Parts: sequence; structure tokens; C-alpha cells
Amino acid sequence: MDLLNNVVQGLLLGGLYALFATGLSIIFGVMRLVNLAHGDLSVIAAYVALVAVDVLGLNPFLSLVLVVPVMFILGYGLQRFVLNHTLEGGPMPPLLVTFGLSIIIQNLLLEIFSADSRGLDAGRIEDAAITVTSRLAVGWFPMLTLVVAVTVLAGLQLFLERTQLGRGFRATSDDQRAAQLMGIDNRHLYSLALAIALATVAVAGVFLGIRTTFSPSVGPTRLIFAYEAVIIGGLGSLWGTLAGGMVLGVAQTIGAQLSPGWAVLAGHLVFLAVLVFRPNGLFIRQAAV
Repeated sequence: MDLLNNVVQGLLLGGLYALFATGLSIIFGVMRLVNLAHGDLSVIAAYVALVAVDVLGLNPFLSLVLVVPVMFILGYGLQRFVLNHTLEGGPMPPLLVTFGLSIIIQNLLLEIFSADSRGLDAGRIEDAAITVTSRLAVGWFPMLTLVVAVTVLAGLQLFLERTQLGRGFRATSDDQRAAQLMGIDNRHLYSLALAIALATVAVAGVFLGIRTTFSPSVGPTRLIFAYEAVIIGGLGSLWGTLAGGMVLGVAQTIGAQLSPGWAVLAGHLVFLAVLVFRPNGLFIRQAAV
């Protein structure tokens, strides 16, 4: 029963990782861009939610009405006026620019909010659970997180398959120059891609802020977990991201059962094993972006 409980809790944790990693999957799928500031951008979303809660008195879930548009606009502007200028020089300029952004974001947040850890209080749902047996309980909040992750992924998949803009994303992903010849404005499309990616990051940042505390320096750790989920599942595969997040979550919960120090290490070891034996990920990109 302990193993079953660990697997269940790991799958639920994987929903959170998948929600957080979805934005990375979109960015890489459309632009082949490695965004080292992804984790810090999720921290920005958590702090925007914190301001909405403290100043406006909103519930953290209701704060998404404000946080999602703010992050969408931030993503569009960041890509349009900064990152688009780095894409012609190969993979290194975006890496350096996003690394610099990561440092700037951490220091700005530190200056504004201090180094104290903060959290978002969502009320009783954080502790409420369904008791299945005496040794197995399923929390309402982790279940809600998984449902939201699946809903976001399903919505994005339908968006990519059924809308003209989604088809533009896929065409640009397959052949950027051919898409340009067909009249697609790649710079505008890239900006929309990062805007949508950061809208999903907004949801992930708020949910992660409810689940645990956050501070200006936690972005890089979140980035590592997100990249591991994306790579385990398969670069560019949305549903692979969900599977990768679940594999990572189960590895961590089983590792924690063996020893508290193995919680994070077990996930890293699984990630390493996937890189060695299945470098393209568990699910080869099919109908992603």
C-alpha cells in the first residue's frame, strides 16, 4: 500500500510539473528557443498573485484573472522587443540573454520583496483530502492541479490542431523559411507563442505558490524540474510533457520513501537514465507544436 500511495502522490505531483513545463514545450516546439529565465518568470507570476491577494483581497484562484493577462502581455513584449533580436545568431545569443534576464529578475524581486519566503493561502482546499483507505488519501488540491494541467494541455492541443493561428505555429515549427514565404510574420507569431507560454506559466506559478513557499531565488530549481519533465516526455510533445512530469513525480515520491535525501536525486537519476537510453524522450514528438 505504501508503494501505491507513493505512485498516486507522484502522479498528482507530476500534474504540477507538467503544468509548469507546458510553456517550455511550446517555446521549444515553435522557436527552438531554450529559455533559462522560465523558472524566474513563474516566480514573477507568483508575486503578481501575491500582490493581488494582499492589495485587492482576491482569493489566489481568482487572482488568475489578473495574473494570466499580465503574463501574456509580458511574454508578448519580451519576445517582440528583446528575444526576437537574438534568434538570427544561432542558439547561443538566446541562452545568454535569457540567462541575463534570470539574474535581473531575481535581483529585482529581491529588491522589491526581500529574500523572505512567501506563500499563497487558498484556504481549506489545501489540506482537504479524500480518504481511500487508512494508508491512502488523495488531496483535493493536487487533484485539482492535475485536472487543470490536463485541461490546459487538451485546450492547447485543440488550439494547435483546429485554429489558423495554431496551424501557423505548426508550420513555423516545421519550416520557418517556408512559413515566411507563405506570408506568415514569424516575429509576431513568436511573440504570441511566448505570450501563450507565459499565460500557462502564470497558472503554474500560482498553483505552485499555493502548494509551497517561494522566494526570489527559487526560479532556477523550478527551471530544472520543468526541463526534466519536457525532456523525459519528449521535446515538443505536449502530452509527452504530462507523461514526463508524472514519471518525474513518481520517481521523487518513491525516492523520498527510501530516504528524504533521495527525493530530488531519484528524479535526477531517472532523467539521466532517459538521456542515456532514450535521448529523444519517452514519447517522440508527434502532434505537438
